Amino acid sequence: MTLPNQLTVLRIILSPVFLFLFLSDQTWMLHVSLAVFIIAALSDWYDGWLARKFNYITNWGRFWDPLADKILTSSAFIAFAIAGLIPLWMVIIIASRDLIITLFRIFSDKFGLTFVTSYYAKWKTMLQMTFLYYLLILYIAEKTDWIYYNYKYLIDMLLNNNLVFIIMLIITIITFHSGVLYVYRNSASIKKLLKIEN
Repeated sequence: MTLPNQLTVLRIILSPVFLFLFLSDQTWMLHVSLAVFIIAALSDWYDGWLARKFNYITNWGRFWDPLADKILTSSAFIAFAIAGLIPLWMVIIIASRDLIITLFRIFSDKFGLTFVTSYYAKWKTMLQMTFLYYLLILYIAEKTDWIYYNYKYLIDMLLNNNLVFIIMLIITIITFHSGVLYVYRNSASIKKLLKIEN
């Protein structure tokens, strides 16, 4: 197994580890969850860089790498929903969209079909990750006594329920809209894929 594929496996393993640590009542475990999430996110960038630079591209990697990314982001969104930071219905929309599109891309590669990925979709992913870091850092800061004591006003302002709801709603709309556009632009390939599967 190539190093990029090993990093993909690591990312999949770290996703439930992050979820477990984040949902713990122990402050130190919350801090570790941030480190785990950062390591997992960096592994995504690094394995992509390695695969491109040294041509470590395999069918296994094409299948699991995008799926590992969605497992990581979905784990974070689910963790925040369980913690009561964001609505569960928004998480379901985002996770469902990302999973469906990722599966279409995976099976299109398998059958040699071309799927077009727009910069809009990549921008959507960057927006999601930025928001996940935003919530993760602020939530941990709120749960860390000495940080919250010194920056209470700022943390409360940035974690305001209405503000978080509005940002999450915008991300949900953008994610859903990008999914609709993706299906529309690749409708011909999707029809071919569905015929092959039948």
